[in-house]
Amino acid sequence: MNHMDHGAYAQGMHAVETIGDLEISGFYSRETLPNAPVAGGFMTITNTGSADDRLIAASSDISGRVEIHEMAMENDVMKMRELADGLPIPAGETVELKPGGYHVMFMELHKALVQGDTVSVTLEFEQAGSTTITMPVAARQGGMGHIGHGGHMKHGS
Repeated sequence: MNHMDHGAYAQGMHAVETIGDLEISGFYSRETLPNAPVAGGFMTITNTGSADDRLIAASSDISGRVEIHEMAMENDVMKMRELADGLPIPAGETVELKPGGYHVMFMELHKALVQGDTVSVTLEFEQAGSTTITMPVAARQGGMGHIGHGGHMKHGS
């Protein structure tokens, strides 16, 4: 994890990484509370090609493992679950990984994420292969983010 200035943060939010027919943009994470065990990673993935692809794995040196998750309402409770088969990126479509929806989840964080730092994340796609992005760490926000994991949000299976 590296420290950067606010200008670099703005550049990271507007950066576009291209691998094969995929364009990855708007990538970021959020700062965490000290000793938080998890953090979320967010981005937009556009498939400009004619063949479907799939985000099948992710890894980072900031955590013990990285999982691909979705959040959905189940019996009036927001639940989070791992997408064991990965996240489909259909041909000609855009998939958003955002708070309250699909996201990458950094599990077993080695240390807190601090606003202004960056996180290196390797994304592996079924067709396009692997690429590494540098994700800026944004300020913590309230609501349904990953801070605290309290309230009505549960990890499910």
